[in-house]
Amino acid sequence: MQFSGKSVIITGAGKGIGRACAILMAARGAEVVAISRTQSDLDSLKSEIGGRSIRVDLADVASTRAAMVEAGPCDFLINSAGINVLESVLDMSDEGYEAVLGINLRTALVTCQEFARARVAKGGGGAIVNITSIAGHRGFQDHLCYAASKAGLEGATRVLAKELGPHGIRVNAVAPTITLTELAAEAWNDPAKSTPMMVRHPLQRFAEAEDVAQSIALLLSDDSSMISGAVLPIDGGFLAV
Repeated sequence: MQFSGKSVIITGAGKGIGRACAILMAARGAEVVAISRTQSDLDSLKSEIGGRSIRVDLADVASTRAAMVEAGPCDFLINSAGINVLESVLDMSDEGYEAVLGINLRTALVTCQEFARARVAKGGGGAIVNITSIAGHRGFQDHLCYAASKAGLEGATRVLAKELGPHGIRVNAVAPTITLTELAAEAWNDPAKSTPMMVRHPLQRFAEAEDVAQSIALLLSDDSSMISGAVLPIDGGFLAV
C-alpha cells in the first residue's frame, strides 16, 4: 500500500495514534498535513517526516474550518484528535461534556464537512477514516461522555458514507481497544484496572498506536475500494467474546 502523489490531513497528529498515522503515511509516500494544537509536537513531527503543519485549537469551530481550508483539497482525512475527561455518571460536569463532545464529535463532523466540500468542488473522490473506540460498544466506568462521543461518530460515519458515496468519497471508522498512548495511560495506568481488562482480549494484549495506523492505511488504500460505511474493530478479539 503506497500513497505516492497523495496527500492526507491528520487531526491530532502531534501525539498518539495521529502521530503514528503521520509517520506511516509519510513513509509510504504521502504528503502529510498535520493538524495539532501544540506547536512543539508539530515542530518535532515536521523535523521527522517533513510535510506541512497547521497549529489550531480544534475546540474553536471557526478556527477549525479555517485550518481545513488552509489544508486544501487533500486526498484523505484521518480524524484522530480526541480527548477524555474521566467523570462518573453522577459527577458529569457541563465543562466535561462540552470538552469531550466538542472535540471528539463536533470537530470531527466539521473536518469531514470541510474535507467533503473541498473534494466535491474538485470533482469528488477521496477517503475519510474516523477513529472511534470500543467504548462506543461496551460500557466503561467514568467514560460516559467519551462513549457517547464515539458511538455518535460511528453513527455519523454511516451517514457520511451514504451521502458522500455518490461523490466517490469513501468514509469508514476504526474502533480501537485500549491503545498505549498518553491518553490511555491516564485512564488505565492502574494494574488493578488494566489487568482484568487485558485478559478479556483473546490476543492477550492492548493495541499499539502502530497497529491502528496500519489498519487505517488499509482502509485508505485502493485495496479497500469497495469498503465504505464500515466500522473496523482493532481490538484483539475483545468484541467477539
